[in-house]
Amino acid sequence: MQYSDAIAAVAAGRRRSADKETSDQVLVSLIGQGDKHAMQVLFGRHNVRVFRFLMRFVDGEATAEDLVSEVFIEVWRNAAQFEARSQVSTWLLAIARHKALSALRRRSTDDLDDDVIEFIEDPSDNPEVTLQKTERNEILRDCLKQLSPAHREIVDLVYYHERTIDDVAEIIGVPPNTVKTRMFYARKRIGELLTARGLDRAWV
Repeated sequence: MQYSDAIAAVAAGRRRSADKETSDQVLVSLIGQGDKHAMQVLFGRHNVRVFRFLMRFVDGEATAEDLVSEVFIEVWRNAAQFEARSQVSTWLLAIARHKALSALRRRSTDDLDDDVIEFIEDPSDNPEVTLQKTERNEILRDCLKQLSPAHREIVDLVYYHERTIDDVAEIIGVPPNTVKTRMFYARKRIGELLTARGLDRAWV
């Protein structure tokens, strides 16, 4: 390796290290100033999460990938207006949700993608309980499909994406109490469906 190449490699290494230490909020601020490198770092950090979130709404990876691009184009255009009242990841999911619902409206469908989550996992579950839930996954998935789109969306954000009640409220644009109410009725409805099939409500 030539000396100049070695210097470039060291510089690149330092930059990668600095990138890891740069917060999302700082990156968005830099993007607002037209920093393309900051845009690349933010994209690399969050594009997979946004893609997985979008796949809960739309059919097909190609559609989700297109929407990921739209999300980050929106970020590039509006980064200067970001007021940091929420986490950047929450802001990104809110944009993604808006893009997904717009795409669904264009396709004239009112329903969300049926593949919401594989199962609802309680953090206190031990491995045996978790295994039992996994084995009964298909039954619970069936029950989830019978929830309203609004209730499935709440379950997805809270359990799959591990968002807080306040985060979910901001992402979907409703008050926190509405999120809590929908979560309550979603869990209640799942419990009823499980009971109707002779299974234990304790799953949820």
